[in-house]
Amino acid sequence: MLRALLIDDEPKNNRILKLMLEEFCPHVQVEGQAENIDEAIQLIEEKDPDLVFLDIEMPFGSGFDLLDRIKPVNFEIIFITAFNNYSLKAIKYSALDYLLKPVNIDELMQAVNKAMERIKARNTNSRIENLLFNLKKPQAGVQKLALPSKEGYVFVPLPDIIRCESKGGYAVFYVKGMDKIISSKNIKEYESLLLDEMFFRIHNSHIINLNYIKKYHRGRGGFIEMEDGTMLEVASRRKDELMARFGL
Repeated sequence: MLRALLIDDEPKNNRILKLMLEEFCPHVQVEGQAENIDEAIQLIEEKDPDLVFLDIEMPFGSGFDLLDRIKPVNFEIIFITAFNNYSLKAIKYSALDYLLKPVNIDELMQAVNKAMERIKARNTNSRIENLLFNLKKPQAGVQKLALPSKEGYVFVPLPDIIRCESKGGYAVFYVKGMDKIISSKNIKEYESLLLDEMFFRIHNSHIINLNYIKKYHRGRGGFIEMEDGTMLEVASRRKDELMARFGL
């Protein structure tokens, strides 16, 4: 049984979420609710929860402000928000999860199941630290992406990612100065995370960092030669868009 807290400045939202959890996630026990940051901090200290559903936008401070005040964070978090903005990408960079209001039942169940898996890994605090770092450093050249490793997660600066290759249902990352990192997520999930201005998907199997291209070899779609000498095929349907990125 997961012991959970609900933190939202709208009591109605907390009541609805509690009912949804009782009906569709019976392994989650709601042990308290709070409507502002001060109440939430006191409740977290009292209850020592496994999981917190945390509204991002609240009066007198955001959910991120709450996390900054209670570090280290020893519980898993599912953020809840009505706004689809830049902070959601920062959440995903840090291998955390969020739900958009109004909360969808299927998405709620999926988020809870993922949270249960992450709780077993016991590395929430490092991911929260990465999230807060990314929120304070919104520049593309500074932010870090959480990639899974045997020990937990490796936090990789986006500019150091040379390319990402699809291998079955896995994604293999080639990173400057590191051994390759294999993620259990597929390449499609990372395509939506990697910044458009820095990365480009040249083929179903490859996303590359445009800063590491050495040469383009002509052909139907052609081939990209990376700085490390790797040759990668360009899908013919992606050729024109790739050339346009370089003003060609």
